[in-house]
Amino acid sequence: MTQTNESGHSPGAAVGVTIFAAVMLVVAGVLDVLQGIMAIAKNKIFVVTPNYAFHFSVAGWGWVHLILGLLAVVVGLGLFTAATWARVSGMVLAGLLIIASFLSLPYYPFWSIILIALYTFIIWGLCHVRRDFT
Repeated sequence: MTQTNESGHSPGAAVGVTIFAAVMLVVAGVLDVLQGIMAIAKNKIFVVTPNYAFHFSVAGWGWVHLILGLLAVVVGLGLFTAATWARVSGMVLAGLLIIASFLSLPYYPFWSIILIALYTFIIWGLCHVRRDFT
């Protein structure tokens, strides 16, 4: 018989969701790092929309994604230790990355939408708190 907590979830499910969030945060962070490097290198992949309300240079967005991506990798690796600081930092960082992806929609729209969805799943996964089971 499988042990469950007050909400009816098993401890394995809570651990699995946290590991999922950790892996996804590391993978998404690496992807953000690569995206930042491409933008900083002034790659011609990115199309600039001239009439966007939040206009920044492509290289500027590259630095934002590079720095946030590196932080996401570090925090994602910290999640494997089940540290509370990593869980809280991961949620805050994923929220910041959702905002950065939203603001960079005109530069790489399809990719930004994918990252917004991915970071939303990460926040969902990190909100599942593991509890002691009796």
